[in-house]
Amino acid sequence: MTEVSSLTGRLLVATPALSDPNFDRAVVLLLDHDEEGSLGVVLNRPTPVDVADILEGWGDLAGAPGVVFQGGPVSLDSALGVAVIPGEEGPLGWRRVHGAIGLVDLEAPPELLASALGSLRIFAGYAGWGPGQLEDELVEGAWYVVESEPGDVSSPDPEQLWRAVLRRQRSELAMVATYPDDPSLN
Repeated sequence: MTEVSSLTGRLLVATPALSDPNFDRAVVLLLDHDEEGSLGVVLNRPTPVDVADILEGWGDLAGAPGVVFQGGPVSLDSALGVAVIPGEEGPLGWRRVHGAIGLVDLEAPPELLASALGSLRIFAGYAGWGPGQLEDELVEGAWYVVESEPGDVSSPDPEQLWRAVLRRQRSELAMVATYPDDPSLN
């Protein structure tokens, strides 16, 4: 089997050629990537559902806009919490994924994490790939792989995150940010 270089903590940015409507202009934060597969959450799909309406105690801790995000097409009835915790040590109920970004145990009492949270987003569902599936999509040119920044998790304008992430790249990828929503109108 081919060795898989971990992309955990990096962003997958959908290319304009990606035809799956679940990932149209999606920005996916990879939370886990190894030879067994990959798991991530789509950072730029807010829903109209308030966090407080589905997770008691977590609503006040969720960053603006304070809504649940659709993390991907898999297990939409499950919730994942992703938080940025500044500093070296994270509190009980938080597991570091990459840098300051980590997963929150939503079964833990919210007050355990309240004082340490830099930002929190709640995701319904996730994006998942089986062994080798993401690598195949990368070879096909479906995704750009770029470095994440802690602010990506809590972007105040998630609908513009696709363009913002591409725009900050120091390569020809910055030009892709100008790609029209509907190229047929060009």
